Amino acid sequence: MKKEMEKSKLSIEVAELYYQLNYSQQEISEHLKISRPTVSRLLQYAREKGYVQIKIADPFVDLQQLEQQLAEKYRLKEACVAFSPASDPATILHYVSIRAAEYLSGLIRNGMSIGISWGSIIYEVAAKLPKMHVKGAEVVQLKGGTSFSHVNTYAWETLMLFGNALQTLPVYFPLPLLFEKAEAMEIVMQDQSIQKIIEKGREAQAAIFTVGAADEEALLFKLGYFTEAEKEKLMEKAVGDVCSRFIDRNGKICDTSIDRRTVSIELAELRKKEWSILIAGGRRKVLPAHTALTAGYANVLITDQHTAKQLLGMEQG
Repeated sequence: MKKEMEKSKLSIEVAELYYQLNYSQQEISEHLKISRPTVSRLLQYAREKGYVQIKIADPFVDLQQLEQQLAEKYRLKEACVAFSPASDPATILHYVSIRAAEYLSGLIRNGMSIGISWGSIIYEVAAKLPKMHVKGAEVVQLKGGTSFSHVNTYAWETLMLFGNALQTLPVYFPLPLLFEKAEAMEIVMQDQSIQKIIEKGREAQAAIFTVGAADEEALLFKLGYFTEAEKEKLMEKAVGDVCSRFIDRNGKICDTSIDRRTVSIELAELRKKEWSILIAGGRRKVLPAHTALTAGYANVLITDQHTAKQLLGMEQG
């Protein structure tokens, strides 16, 4: 009994040196003045007795579980969760955009029509797309992008990168995102060429978009479209935007007067898409993404594990 206890204590000491202090078996042998084969046997003994429990944390198994849970919670066709080694916005942006580019390169096929929005993450996805060997594919912009601000939305660059990847000439939406007056927008939207672009957006089999937060850092608030009063109103009432249409906590348009002046695909059209793909990650995107998903505006989600866990912690409305 005494020998068994001494063996147990020695095996624990050997295990601590080996696993916690990163000693080699040779170093342990010299330190404790025992043979190297004895060190090996004591390590094996420690494992058999349960003194040492080796756990392999496979992040990819965890990702699969998160994907399944997200798909079930939001009734998605598919959820893709990228592994991001850190939770800061830049790192998440990098890894989510890589995962999204991989997903899209496997999804897009001959003759497919793709509608795209714009935003920092959509641009990063576009920049990472490989050249695809597809024929007859079409890319159309889903919302206006002309801006007189010094802040670059990369709307044009995003469109061209998608066009290059799909080896097609993309369809540009040559209008501002927001008109000053709804009456002016209604007149312009009657133009036949504009109507054709809108129709192409409606007919697109896939829509690729992101969500934005309604806070001081919001890109849309930096583009010169909104008055200070409108910004304050939206920050008070909206949880964020989907394709630049601001929604409340119920996923409804939160300000119809602003929405009537917005040049973007109707949110109801997103629900009709075969592939309605929301790409988003980061703390600021959790609430708008949750709201958009709950409202059924997306049937595919591409995000990271940090955002995924926060989404799974959100209560359904």
